[in-house]
Amino acid sequence: MKVNLMHGAGGEVMGELLQTLTKFKHNNAGGIGLEALDDGAVIPLNGMNIVFTTDSHVVRPVFFPGGDIGRIAVCGTINDLAMMGGRPVALSCGMIIEEGFEVADLARIVASMDEALGEAGASLVTGDTKVMEKGAIDGIVINTAGIGIARNVVRDNGLVPGDAIIVSGTLGDHGIAIMAHREGFDLGEQIRSDVAPLWGMMEQVLDAAPVHAMKDPTRGGFASAINEMARKSGVSVRIQEENIPIRKNVRSAAAMLGIDPLEVANEGKVVMGVPPSCVDEVINALRSHKYGKDAAVVGVVTKGSYVIMETSIGGERFIEPPMGDPVPRVC
Repeated sequence: MKVNLMHGAGGEVMGELLQTLTKFKHNNAGGIGLEALDDGAVIPLNGMNIVFTTDSHVVRPVFFPGGDIGRIAVCGTINDLAMMGGRPVALSCGMIIEEGFEVADLARIVASMDEALGEAGASLVTGDTKVMEKGAIDGIVINTAGIGIARNVVRDNGLVPGDAIIVSGTLGDHGIAIMAHREGFDLGEQIRSDVAPLWGMMEQVLDAAPVHAMKDPTRGGFASAINEMARKSGVSVRIQEENIPIRKNVRSAAAMLGIDPLEVANEGKVVMGVPPSCVDEVINALRSHKYGKDAAVVGVVTKGSYVIMETSIGGERFIEPPMGDPVPRVC
């Protein structure tokens, strides 16, 4: 077997590759490590929960409606920390830059990163730069790693029957925005990426109520995230199609492109499971923040081992985990 693009797309095919990439015996420092395949690791230290994560970013195009590769790099790492309950503290940044890349574009990327860091209350504290000959890479690759501190660690495997499934906003915005832009559709500013640092919003949620499990639906989208959460938790999830927030223009563009908006990456959304008694508190906390205005309850956790959608016409269908993200090079 040889590696292909589907192996990096966040779906079932990537899971096959991870069987090779995660064969480390030294994979845990006494907390939650690589074996958990969560959004990050948790390392207990002097009574604190240190959350650590890393991510690499290969976005094409580098600049797109609503963001750029620099904003995704910072927000992706901040959000992975936040998904485990971690307040972001410090990030690193490694850039691999193709010879001939415009310095003005680098300055624009750095400014975008700095803005996202300021919004999240974190700092970039160390980094590394390499330059490759022209043609060796496609413009620029950015790796970011981050550390945070969690009062209470949240996992992606904590769903229990009875939990309400909540999404923090409209789905499919990022992947469809990039794909439409990449294909040359002139949609103006109608469809924009949702890329955003989510710690401020999640801090409000975690202060308001307990969260049993959460994940950001990046590669593979909502379909991948909810299936992974259900599988790890050993439960079923029933989703009500009519409750899923998807913008009309995103739905229309997805139909033109032949893409399911539930299977494309989001860069500023959260999927979470919360106790039914806490739904109002969580929804209010989400909707009080600018990134959670469109939050909605979309389903419920039950016993079993499937993710099922109750369709708007009264039927049912399985939400299968995608083989891979249908829009490559989006994060």
